[in-house]
Amino acid sequence: MDFNFDLVVQSFPLLLLGAGITIKITALSVAVGIIIGLFMGIARIGRIKIFRWIAAVYVDFFRGTPLLIQIFLVYFALPLMTGQRSDPYVAAISACGLNSGAYVAEIFRSGIQSIDKGQMEAGRSLGMTWVQTMRYIVVPQAFKRVIPQLGNEFIALLKDSSLVSVIGFEELTRRGQLIIAKTYASVEIWTCVAIIYLVMTLTISRFVAFLEWRFAKDDRH
Repeated sequence: MDFNFDLVVQSFPLLLLGAGITIKITALSVAVGIIIGLFMGIARIGRIKIFRWIAAVYVDFFRGTPLLIQIFLVYFALPLMTGQRSDPYVAAISACGLNSGAYVAEIFRSGIQSIDKGQMEAGRSLGMTWVQTMRYIVVPQAFKRVIPQLGNEFIALLKDSSLVSVIGFEELTRRGQLIIAKTYASVEIWTCVAIIYLVMTLTISRFVAFLEWRFAKDDRH
């Protein structure tokens, strides 16, 4: 069997469009996940018991169930409860964002707990409230420490985003499947898809490493 390079060249623009959708879904989902995860991570270590309990249930549920099931629940179950039809785009970002938020919550929790307790005591001694101390002193330091873990979460979600194809999204993997259905050239197309994923993940890894180096350099000065 010969490797059909001409087909790869012809299919490449369509696959790149799918890669663009994959990056867009992943970036928006991680943004949603960081917002949710930051609040849930703080709630996990906060003083209010009911918030700690809610955050624990949220993290346990979304870390303990498959992302594929969560996508189905958001896309099919919510319309049954609300009477409103789900938009696939909103459902995909919502499900991926909620899933990512559970992992990011644990990343922020561990990052905040790694900050010396003296930082909190110093902020309180300056007259800051607990919230102000977290906002201006503790969280900024914790954020720098968790950048590598956030990068890993971005890469993991980039690959897991292929699951949104089950609700009709034509991201990179789905576009590959559609091309294979027409051409039966599975080896060529899956190889091309794998290379595109590899390029994206390596680019993100290098960018995260640059951010880590840059923050470390700023801290030394």
